[in-house]
Amino acid sequence: MSDPKQKVGFVSLGCPKALVDSERILTQLKLDGYDVVPRYDDADVVVVNTCGFIDSAKEESMDAISEAMRENGKVIVTGCMGKGVDAERIKAENPDVLSISGPADYDSVLNTVHEYIPPTENPSHYSDLVPAQGVKLTPKHYAFLKISEGCNHRCAFCIIPHMRGDLVSRPISHVVNEARQLVESGAQELLVISQDTSAYGVDVKYKLDFNAGAALETRMQDLAVALGELGVWVRLHYVYPYPHVDKLIPLMAEGKILPYLDIPFQHASKRVLKAMKRPAHSEKVLGRIHKWREICPDLTIRSTFIVGFPGETEEDFQELLDFLDAAQLDRVGCFMYSPVEGAPANDLPDHVPDAIKEDRQRRFMEKQAIISAARLQRKVGTQQEVLIDEVTPEGAVARTKGDAPEIDGQVFIDGASHLVPGQRVLVEIEEADEYDVWAHLI
Repeated sequence: MSDPKQKVGFVSLGCPKALVDSERILTQLKLDGYDVVPRYDDADVVVVNTCGFIDSAKEESMDAISEAMRENGKVIVTGCMGKGVDAERIKAENPDVLSISGPADYDSVLNTVHEYIPPTENPSHYSDLVPAQGVKLTPKHYAFLKISEGCNHRCAFCIIPHMRGDLVSRPISHVVNEARQLVESGAQELLVISQDTSAYGVDVKYKLDFNAGAALETRMQDLAVALGELGVWVRLHYVYPYPHVDKLIPLMAEGKILPYLDIPFQHASKRVLKAMKRPAHSEKVLGRIHKWREICPDLTIRSTFIVGFPGETEEDFQELLDFLDAAQLDRVGCFMYSPVEGAPANDLPDHVPDAIKEDRQRRFMEKQAIISAARLQRKVGTQQEVLIDEVTPEGAVARTKGDAPEIDGQVFIDGASHLVPGQRVLVEIEEADEYDVWAHLI
C-alpha cells in the first residue's frame, strides 16, 4: 500500500488528445505508488489538465483551477493553457499554484508531484498493480490511440501548433504494440486520434520500422493495415482529405477498418477557406466523396464547420449550404466562430455580428438535420453490427460502425438487458430520427 499522504486528485479537461495525456500521467503516478482520489479534501496535491482551444474552454479551465485552489490549495497546472500568455494569466490569477507546464509535458507534472509528495523509496512493486495498457479514462471496451503530437498546419483560427508544436509522429511499432495491449485488455474499438491523422509519418519521411518481424512504413495506410489485423473496430478521426486518403477506402470496403471518416472540412467557400488558410478546393472534395461512396457505399462521413468567420458573406454561407446538399454528410457539427487569443484570424477585418452568426448556425443545423435524418432512414430495415456501450433494465444502448462514442448517435435495443458492454451483436434497425436509431436483436 502507498503512504496515505501520497494521494493525488486529478481534473482532466478538453479533447481526446488531452485525455490521452491525462491517462499517461495517471499511469506513471500509479506506477510510482500514488493513489488517485476523487475528492479535493482527500488529496495532497491536485493536477488540472487544461484546455485552451477556444475562449469558453479557457474559462472552464480557469474555473477548474480556481476551484481546486479554493478547495485544496496545492495545485499543479498542465495542458494547453500552460504556455505563453495563458500561463501568465494563470500565474497572475493564481500566484500560489505549484507549477505550470504545457501539453504532454509529463516530466514536469511528475517532478512537481515528487517534489511535494516524495514517492516511496521502492515503487517497483507497484508495477504489478497497473495493467499493461496503463490507466484508461474510457470504458474498458474502447480506447483512444494517439499516433502523433502537434500539427504542421497554420489555420488562421487555431493556436494548437503554438501550444503543441509541429507534427511529431510516434514510431509505428510503438503504436501497434500499444494497440495490441489495448485489445488484449478487452478493447473492442480503437479510436485513432492526433491533430492531423492523415499526416502521420510526414515528419520522419515515412521511416521504415519493424513490428513482430514485419516491415512497416510510418504512414497512415500501413498503420491502418496493421491495426485492421487485430480483429476489432478501428475508427479514424481528424483526417485531412489528402489524396492518399483514397487508399484507405478499399480497406474500409473490405472490412479491415471501419467505414468511417472524421474530416474537419470547416467551410466550402473558396474565399473563406483561403482566409482560414485551409485547402480551398471544395469541388474536388465533392468529387472524391462521391468516388469514395462508389467504392464503399456504407461509408459514414462526419465533419465540423465554422460559421461567421471574419469576412464571411451571405453568399459564402449559401455556398456552404449548397455544399451540404451536394455532399450529403452523415454527421455534422457546426460552431460559431469565436476569437482565440493569439490566433491570426483576430486581426482580420469584417468580423461578423453575433446575431448573424447565431442565425447562420441555426439555418445550418436545420438543413443538416434534414440530411442526417434522410441518411439514417436509409438504414431502417437493414441489419447492422453494433457495439454495446451500456445496459439498463429496459434494454441496451449501442453504436453502429457509423457512430463514434460521445459525438455521434446511439442505437436503442429494447429488452436486451442480458447483453454486456463491449459485446458486438447483430440487430435490425426499426426506426430512426435525425441522430439515433431503434432496433431489435436478430
